[in-house]
Amino acid sequence: MTDSIPLQPVRRQKRHDSKNRNGCCPWSSCCGMGDFRPRTVWLGHPEKREQRYPKNVINNQKYNFFTFLPGVLFNQFKYFFNLYFLLLACSQFVEELRLGALHTYWVPLGFVLFITITREAIEEIRCYLRDKEVNSQVYSKLSKRGTMKVKSSGIQVGDLIIVEKNQRVPADMIFLRTSERNGSCFLRTDQLDGETDWKLRLPVACTQRLPTAADLLQIRSYVYAEEPNIDIHNFIGTFTRVGLFDLEVNCLTKILFGALVVVSLVMVALQHFAGRWYLQIFRFLLLFSHIVPISLRVNLDMGKMVFSWMIKKDSKIPGTVVRASTIPEQLGRISYLLTDKTGTLTQNEMVFRRLHLGTVAYGMDSMDEVQSHVFSAYTQPTHDLPASRAPAATKVRKTISSRVHEAVKAIALVHNVTPVYEANGVTDQAEAEQHYEDTCRVYQASSPDEVSLVQWTESVGLTLVGRDQSSMQLRTPTGQILNFTILQIFPFTYESKRMGIIVRDESTGEITFYMKGADVVMAGIVQYNDWLEEECGNMAREGLRVLVVSKKSLTEEQYQDFEARYVQAKLSVHDRSLKVATVIESLEMEMELLCLTGVEDQLQTDVRPTLEILRNAGIRVWMLTGDKLETATCTAKNAHLITRNQDIHIFRQVTTRGEAHLELNAFRRKHDCALVISGDSLEVCLKYYEYEFMELACQCPAVVCCRCTPTQKAQIVRLLQERTGKLTCAVGDGGNDVSMIQEADCGVGVEGKEGKQASLASDFSVTQFKHLGRLLMVHGRNSYKRSAALSQFVIHRSLCISTMQAVFSSVFYFASVPLYQGFLIIGYSTIYTMFPVFSLVLDKDVKSEVAMLYPELYKDLLKGRPLSFKTFLIWVLISIYQGSIIMYGAMLLFESEFVHIVAISFTSLILTELLMVALTVQTWHWLMIVGELLSLACYIASLVFLHEFIDVYFITTVSFLWKVTAITLVSCLPLYILKYLRRRFSPPSYSKLTS
Repeated sequence: MTDSIPLQPVRRQKRHDSKNRNGCCPWSSCCGMGDFRPRTVWLGHPEKREQRYPKNVINNQKYNFFTFLPGVLFNQFKYFFNLYFLLLACSQFVEELRLGALHTYWVPLGFVLFITITREAIEEIRCYLRDKEVNSQVYSKLSKRGTMKVKSSGIQVGDLIIVEKNQRVPADMIFLRTSERNGSCFLRTDQLDGETDWKLRLPVACTQRLPTAADLLQIRSYVYAEEPNIDIHNFIGTFTRVGLFDLEVNCLTKILFGALVVVSLVMVALQHFAGRWYLQIFRFLLLFSHIVPISLRVNLDMGKMVFSWMIKKDSKIPGTVVRASTIPEQLGRISYLLTDKTGTLTQNEMVFRRLHLGTVAYGMDSMDEVQSHVFSAYTQPTHDLPASRAPAATKVRKTISSRVHEAVKAIALVHNVTPVYEANGVTDQAEAEQHYEDTCRVYQASSPDEVSLVQWTESVGLTLVGRDQSSMQLRTPTGQILNFTILQIFPFTYESKRMGIIVRDESTGEITFYMKGADVVMAGIVQYNDWLEEECGNMAREGLRVLVVSKKSLTEEQYQDFEARYVQAKLSVHDRSLKVATVIESLEMEMELLCLTGVEDQLQTDVRPTLEILRNAGIRVWMLTGDKLETATCTAKNAHLITRNQDIHIFRQVTTRGEAHLELNAFRRKHDCALVISGDSLEVCLKYYEYEFMELACQCPAVVCCRCTPTQKAQIVRLLQERTGKLTCAVGDGGNDVSMIQEADCGVGVEGKEGKQASLASDFSVTQFKHLGRLLMVHGRNSYKRSAALSQFVIHRSLCISTMQAVFSSVFYFASVPLYQGFLIIGYSTIYTMFPVFSLVLDKDVKSEVAMLYPELYKDLLKGRPLSFKTFLIWVLISIYQGSIIMYGAMLLFESEFVHIVAISFTSLILTELLMVALTVQTWHWLMIVGELLSLACYIASLVFLHEFIDVYFITTVSFLWKVTAITLVSCLPLYILKYLRRRFSPPSYSKLTS
């Protein structure tokens, strides 16, 4: 005995890495990394498998126990920045190149590596715990010894698993049997497509008829499954029983390294390359190695951890999760935002808005008329009409009344909705279902559109009260129960874009074929009419999802003939889908057009103000959706993605190169207008005119791509990145948005009732679309500005001491002798300056409320001004000036011993750094003050132990104090004056909002 079987695909989670997005084929693990090929699976006997399959384990970790340390070290030293310091430290093992104690180089490097390894270990542990939670979910497995518990990770190919109510499906599974009396089951597919839909699934007929689940082990059965493919909506088989800012910083460090080489060569050149000059070059490279700051990487990494913590702890965006803690500053430089529509901009909650019969339409304000017509259809027989009424009026009234009744009846029958009766949260089939209790009834269906239609028929008097695999019951306004036998049902598919059902009215014996679907396919199925296309367009322009409803009466002979051909087609092994579709299409001809229905998807809370904020911030928003053109356009208008005074260019349907060329020329003549284009036309344009199309589209204030596939969404993101070089952010809520989210520089998943598939694959997870505004305007902006300030200040700190070393060597005949040694050089970049410098991660120029109120402040960041070659050059000049002043001042004012130069210059250097932090800070935080005072106190306290480098008696004299004070004032006071003058005569934009 053979039968086709439904496969419920559940995609495995993939590791998302912001740096590496190559990934692998999602089927490769299922196929043992070999060629894609069919498989035969013996049910309940995993030992009979023909090939070895991997375990059912979710693994999102980058490393394992053995690869962790090598992997982390490789990922660190593959960058020039870190490799440079490793080579630097290793060079100290060569006696001729050694400048000081080994710990001078190895302690800072070891500290940086320790922080990095610790951070990676924490993230791996967290990832492991999340995976463990999923892999440890317990399921019931049928075996010869009875029912036993098994973890999700222990499930094997061929196991018989019992999935309870409200349990997640742990793997790709075949539906064999259900405990439901009617032999059907609803599965929620939020993890697959992001919609809170219930898909009707039917078990294999012969296994459903078994008395108990344990009988599955007593039969010899196997499943032959086709090879894996990318089509997740179809399955053929037979059942037989017999993861930019870091790159910019890396670029700056390469420039600094170039400066290091140049300075070293200049020093040797000024010695006229005398003696063993090549060794002198290496010594100078080591001597000026502080030009490239080793602490920069660890400061930035720690700063990112703080930024991520701030995002998660923000009470105004509750539930936000940071899954990629390495890129929070990228949120501050987003130029293009690509968003899904359903479930992201809209609530995915459908409300019935319009019933259109061609000659008459009923809106929300006239539904009482529909209710009256339905009531009269079941209470007033046609022969009981009063004789006083005019015949013409009676005929018109009868016609409208009967048409409304027939339309409502069709809507109440052609669907996959099942009423479920629950009492106190527990299904009570014996009591509630028997009496059809309205208060206990809830509707389950594969689409919210379906539920909204059935709820509407209930509101006008025709209620769906019962349904199983073979029958359906409707209740009339008078309380009468109408029984219908379901003879055949043809589910909705993405290819057919329609669904149908054949029912027999038990009271009359009439057989009727009802069908509903999209207007693009139904227009060729229904009988000729002159209003369908126009009215569908009108309703779509109002933002309504339109369905065309039709019917066809069948005789008993016609149905029997159809059934015989349909059964024969379903048993075919070759080209089954094509043969079944051909048989069904033989019925879909000259059907009677009954009505149009229009439902509306409500917008999410605060979508309009959020999009307004993004637009004012200079971010261009693209909406990528699978909806039809008119619906997508109307939603874009309602959400104010397209403003009322903006022109819209609707890219007409093109199929050839010539048509695309003409339409692109028409589009080029328009300026500052939004673009609306379908996925098919987009495919043609990208095939022949990719560069020209992207150039024009990137200039549009807003773009709407409708009828877009998941692959196209990811392709658009990739093209934007390649053509513009700007940062992109993708936001979505469903599994069909995952490819787009992972392709973007910043992926944001909206987590909620639509499932967690998009959320788990994203860099940042939010609970509502409106939180995106604060995530970008406040946290993104602050993270970028703080990271820029922190990185430049760390560079300044290193350049300053390197300048002092250069001056010192120049004065003493270009000798390669270090100015500071031992603990002085280590303490300078750690305990003496680390706390104040790192406190810059708490700095902010404006309050969060002001940043949200004036999103124009975000525009400045898109130009990259906080971290640019201009600001870098300014900090280089400041470093050279201060380093020179401190060093020349110390040598000018020192008294008799070299140790006095060290004491004066080093103390002046520490005080200068602390004052420079104070100069950079824009809004003081109490932790900043603590950091300043703590660092100063640590330096003063450590002077007692630094007698090897500093004369303790000298630093207690008045002479030392006034000299240090004078040098520090000369190095810092001009910068304070320049800052005051700049704020006075050329203030930054944000200062106008804080005054």
